[in-house]
Amino acid sequence: MPVREGLALYEAAAAAGALGLPLLEVGTYCGRSTILLAEAARESGTVAITVDHHRGSEEQQAGWEYHDPTVVDPEVGRMDTLPTFRRTLHAAGLEDHVIAVVGRSPQVARVWGGQLGFVFIDGGHTDEHATADYEGWAPKLAEGGTLVIHDVFPDPVDEFTGQAPYRIYLRALESGAFTEVSATDSLRVLRRTSAAL
Repeated sequence: MPVREGLALYEAAAAAGALGLPLLEVGTYCGRSTILLAEAARESGTVAITVDHHRGSEEQQAGWEYHDPTVVDPEVGRMDTLPTFRRTLHAAGLEDHVIAVVGRSPQVARVWGGQLGFVFIDGGHTDEHATADYEGWAPKLAEGGTLVIHDVFPDPVDEFTGQAPYRIYLRALESGAFTEVSATDSLRVLRRTSAAL
């Protein structure tokens, strides 16, 4: 995540922390954005929750541009970013402010019972995954809460990397339940202004 987007993410999370509800992230990878949310949670006296299966999204698999062979578990031959994520949190001194949920986002969303003050969608970039993240977590966002979507690219040339996030961003606005607060490069910050979705 570029610095400008990271700062915008942190500011949005810090503001949402005033609701006193958990801050949730979909798509952890190695924990860079989690540190920003954890610091905002620590400052506001709440907790950051991060949901990821830690097997990498589409563009991180072998043969793709963002593949990192150092996070492949040699024993099973699949990506496993969980150990790197845990080291990241430890090094930042923020382990006590994060609850890491290891699982697929739609499955976790189905069993999640509480309201959230903040939802950051930064998971898979296919329509299937982005839509499932939006449909699973947006209804759990409290009125006045903040929805942040990363990798929103309106240009169709970015079909694989940002068109699905762009489509859920448009869907959120078209629902009438969200109002845009800010746009920083590919990061969109929306506020839930209506209970109806």
